Amino acid sequence: MSGSDRPSTGGAPNPERVVTVLTVSDYGEDRDCLRTILKHSNWTIHEARGCDEAAAALGRHPVAVVLCDDTLPDGNWKRLLRELEARTAAPLLIVTARDADDRLWAEVLNEGAYDLLPKPFDRKEVIRVVGIAWLHWKDTQAGLHQMAIGHQAGM
Repeated sequence: MSGSDRPSTGGAPNPERVVTVLTVSDYGEDRDCLRTILKHSNWTIHEARGCDEAAAALGRHPVAVVLCDDTLPDGNWKRLLRELEARTAAPLLIVTARDADDRLWAEVLNEGAYDLLPKPFDRKEVIRVVGIAWLHWKDTQAGLHQMAIGHQAGM
């Protein structure tokens, strides 16, 4: 376990029952801020500093939502998005950026990420966007599960 990957309490939480978030940022202040904002009573937060650390963390911890800086020391949000898309029960990606403008927002959505959050972070907006993303992820997973059951029953 790396020093930037905070362990969860108890075993691995089920992301269908607990909001599980991976924050990916090389900026200590941003990680601290997100940790403080997301320190919800029932939310589990994991941290990574770049794409490679994020991939390793995703291999260890099931997560539903990833908050990722637009640029990272070893890549960017697009690289991480491709990594997420290749996974079963792919987490939703929310990009974070200091220069969050309409152009970047459109690019984020067109590439398949879930949303864009501007920096500095607004507590209520972060909680709202992450909460809605988690509910969307959870509903998608439930729908996929129902489709799989239906497909097996039809065999």
